[in-house]
Formats: sequence, structure tokens, C-alpha cells
Amino acid sequence: MRTIRTMLATVAILPLLAACATKGQLRTAVEQQRTAFNTAIGTERSERFATDSALRQDLASTRGDLEAVKADVASLHTDLEKMRADFGAKIAVVEQGLQFALPVNFAYDDAQVRVQDYPVLERFARVVERYYPASKVTVEGFADPAGSVRYNLALSGRRADAVKSFLASRGLSDAQVNAVGYGKSRLVVPNAAREQPGAEMNRRVVFVIESNGQAAPVAVGTPNGR
Repeated sequence: MRTIRTMLATVAILPLLAACATKGQLRTAVEQQRTAFNTAIGTERSERFATDSALRQDLASTRGDLEAVKADVASLHTDLEKMRADFGAKIAVVEQGLQFALPVNFAYDDAQVRVQDYPVLERFARVVERYYPASKVTVEGFADPAGSVRYNLALSGRRADAVKSFLASRGLSDAQVNAVGYGKSRLVVPNAAREQPGAEMNRRVVFVIESNGQAAPVAVGTPNGR
């Protein structure tokens, strides 16, 4: 645009030069200025067209990314709803990210993952692998109130480690999953121990997917737990 203004200013002063130039020289100067003016206009049009074309491409790419985000969020929502329907999973938004309370429990004084819990753990591993590949997953282990605090801390840690190993065997990296034991704290059924009703619910693991490390569009739009 600055070039065009310069050309216009130059053309405007040509009459002033007529008194000291021959008619042929003036004609040549006018033709040169006209050619330069037309070239400048053509260049500006080309640059503007290229800019507009790039903007249209960026807009189309942004729209495509947005549609992909919407599709991923819808797919995530569907998968989480299936976990609720199929396994009775309870999913809630917490300060760190998402908390999954899955029906993964343990026998008394035991830290072995039960065969009947394989399906829900495998489903959880697929959800993490697909939607949260960059997020840290913490497996929190718990124990019923039977036994000492020290013993239950160790036992709950072994339970968390066992689940971590299972998730690793289903494709999650060892570095992505952290395991920690909380002993007999945060009991679901107070005082229920050993073979008492509700004691098995205390012998459990809980999962937390940290959202602050999530690199993708699927960190948003997660439904609230029920």
C-alpha cells in the first residue's frame, strides 16, 4: 500500500516537470510510472490473495480441530457412561483431576488382583490409553481396619502396586502410573473388618487421573460422577 501511495504522489508532480522536459521525455516518464503503478497493484493483489487464502486454510483447519475435539469428547462421554452401566463405576471431578471408584476389591489380608476384576481394569486401561496418554495416573490402595496402622499401610501399598503391574501388562507405561497406600484411612464402611459385612469395600483401590498433564482436547467435557 505504501508503494502505491508513493506512485500516486510521483504522478501528481509530473505536471510540474513538464516545463523542463520535452514531450517525449514526459511521455516516457508517464509510461514508466504507469507500468510501475500497475505492477505495484498486481503485487499487492497477489499478496492480499495469498494472505486471504492462508487465513481461509487456517480457519478450515481450526474448524476441523474443533470437530475432532467434539468427537473425542462425545466418545469419552460414551465410554465413561458404559463404565458406569457395565461396572457401576463412580466417576467424579476432584481437585487433581478425575477420580474413578471402580469395584476392584481384595480378599482379607491379600494383595492379589482378582480374576473377576480383570474386565473393569482392562476397560480403565483402554480409557487412559486413548483419552489421557499424557496424564499421570495414581492408584490409591486401602485396607480394612483389622491390624496395625503400619501393617495396613504396607498391605495397601502392595495392593496398589499389584494393580499398577496389571495396568502395565495391559499397555500403560510404568512411568505413567504411580502407586500409593493409605492403609485403613478413608474407610467406606467404618469399623468393618475381616469377614464382616462391608469389609471388602474397605479393601479397595481408587484411581485418580491428573488433568494438569493432559495434552489433548479430551481433558475437558468429562461428565460428573453420580
